[in-house]
Amino acid sequence: MTETQTTHKTVPSPAAENGRRVLIKGQQTKTVIIDAALGLASQIGLEGLSIGALAEVTGMSKSGVFAHFGSREELQISVIRQYHERFEAEVFYAAMQKPRGLKRLQAMFDNWMVQTSAEIDSGCIYISGAVEFDDRTGPVRDALASSVATWQTALRRAVELAQDEGQLSRASDAHQIAFEIHGLILALHYEARFLRNPSAADRARQGFQHILTRYAATGTPALPAPASGVKSPKVAAVSKAHRKSAND
Repeated sequence: MTETQTTHKTVPSPAAENGRRVLIKGQQTKTVIIDAALGLASQIGLEGLSIGALAEVTGMSKSGVFAHFGSREELQISVIRQYHERFEAEVFYAAMQKPRGLKRLQAMFDNWMVQTSAEIDSGCIYISGAVEFDDRTGPVRDALASSVATWQTALRRAVELAQDEGQLSRASDAHQIAFEIHGLILALHYEARFLRNPSAADRARQGFQHILTRYAATGTPALPAPASGVKSPKVAAVSKAHRKSAND
């Protein structure tokens, strides 16, 4: 004889369903606030962020914004995390589709160049944040430094993999190579954003090729140099202004 088993489907109570909707809505609202805060921080820096300023930008009440973060410090940390997640997606994970070695390292640099060029009109949270918090202590600085260190570790690991593949000299210092690549991005940001140098992007690309050539393993063919002349809207506008001034 067999027993008939009855399967009972659990139906969530109305209270539980309402609670779930409220939670989802709260998460969506928080995402909107962080997006707005990230845009604001790109323009005025992390130190410029405040509950009041963000409430004005989002059209929310100060108490409504405060309820999602609890403090200005937590808001700043949330912005840093969001920026880091986007940076990883656009610069690091996109490059991981390339085979390990110089092609992956090249992709990481190319993606980083695109990211930096796009931020010429606004600003890089990593760079502006370092200026704001380099002589401070606390959780905001720790969150920012941790994000930058994570990226530097990934960049150095890409260099080490190129060494493992026999494409970069194993006798060279991976830390030094990564340091020099990072320096190119800092110089690009300074030259393009502050000095309005229209040739900054091309010089950064040339610098990267020089690094690969200088540290190349014996007999390693060089990667083709990426197309030059790709400029951010601001750099292109500066270049146009220079030409107009020269013709006047």
